[in-house]
Amino acid sequence: MSDILEKSQARQRLRSLSEALDSGALKQVARILNGGLSPSDIAHLLESSPPRQRALLWNLVDKQLEGDVLQYLNEDIRAEYLSRLNAQELADIIEDFESDDLADLLQQLPDKVIQEVLDTMDEQDRQRVEEVLSYPEDTAGGLMNTDTITVRPDISIDVVLRYLRRHRALPPMTDSLIVVSRRDEFIGMLPITKMLVSNQAATVREVMDTDIEPIPVALSDTKVATLFERYDLISAPVVNQEGHLLGRITIDDVVDVIREDADHSLMSMAGLDDDEDTFAPVWKTTRRRAIWLGVNLITAFIASGVIGLFEDTIEKVVALAVLMPIVASMGGIAGSQTLTLVIRGMAVGQISGTNVGWLLNREFLSGILNGILWAGVVAAAATAWFQDLLIGAIIAAALIINLVAAALVGTVLPLFLKSRDIDPALAGSVILTTVTDVVGFMSFLGLATIFYA
Repeated sequence: MSDILEKSQARQRLRSLSEALDSGALKQVARILNGGLSPSDIAHLLESSPPRQRALLWNLVDKQLEGDVLQYLNEDIRAEYLSRLNAQELADIIEDFESDDLADLLQQLPDKVIQEVLDTMDEQDRQRVEEVLSYPEDTAGGLMNTDTITVRPDISIDVVLRYLRRHRALPPMTDSLIVVSRRDEFIGMLPITKMLVSNQAATVREVMDTDIEPIPVALSDTKVATLFERYDLISAPVVNQEGHLLGRITIDDVVDVIREDADHSLMSMAGLDDDEDTFAPVWKTTRRRAIWLGVNLITAFIASGVIGLFEDTIEKVVALAVLMPIVASMGGIAGSQTLTLVIRGMAVGQISGTNVGWLLNREFLSGILNGILWAGVVAAAATAWFQDLLIGAIIAAALIINLVAAALVGTVLPLFLKSRDIDPALAGSVILTTVTDVVGFMSFLGLATIFYA
């Protein structure tokens, strides 16, 4: 009930802020921003505002809140604000950042600025951040936080509890303590809930869980997210090849990965950057979209070139020009269905070398059955429309050919692109559309040329 009330109050404050902005009451805006909204709400408000209004709001945010707000902004907008700050201003803002969040932020800065910021930090904090920065951003090492609480297996639960009471606060998302050897080798996990109800005289070894598998530091962030989802994890230890503990990953960072992967898949289908700013300036938006529009134009010329090969046939049989889009469109939709399914299966780790053959066979049979079904419908409609039984038969055959080709290409294409380190979500739909257009036009117009020649 309290959560619902808090969300209702936050929405009311946002409405009040919008009204204050419209009326030009800047003092009231500043009071609501800095006294009534959480950093995540402020970040959402900034992302939802056009550039001029966004600049005004950012200037009204208290300096003490800027760092917290930056953590919730998308990379595109955050990079814009970071570019305006010098090394000392950055150091002041990031003072309370966790090592993984700080590493994410620093990776958006030039190397020179990163070094200047690191030089302003104390030795311990700098080592923690440098540890995370040494790993690629999209790996477990790039996600992990080095702020962990570790215990030895031979001490009693009572000693552990007294040790914890010496801390002013536990690191966020601490559901378990990590049990390590004297050489920092990972041994197991000690859940706090289990520790609290255990005999205080028992040793950590007697209470801890040893069936927890640590996460390799080089594992991709997508696979990390899959593990968290599969095993309902809140936090998980990260180890190097020798089994030494390096840090831990928490669920809040994994949620960010899941959201970013979803945004990436959605935006990539349209050839857009997943960090695209909804309210980016006209020139910036135009420049980003122009490149992908150019790629699409090239593929459109390829399809048009195929049509041009059969110009004489189209002039003889005008009905072909009317029916051509049906064959291409049906192939494109069928291929997109398969492509989306396969990309999703790859993302969640369901597709491997052992089941690709089965999947390919299934899609082939599905393409044939759907092709026969809709070929009959389209053939009947075309025959009735143009009073020509032959053209109905030709479009039926072309439709079956294109739907089968679409199913096969939709299955194989993402696997091929992935093997070449090309993002299937980004390039797959464009290549697939080109293939289905070319196959559709070629089969339809080619068959028409044979029978109407």
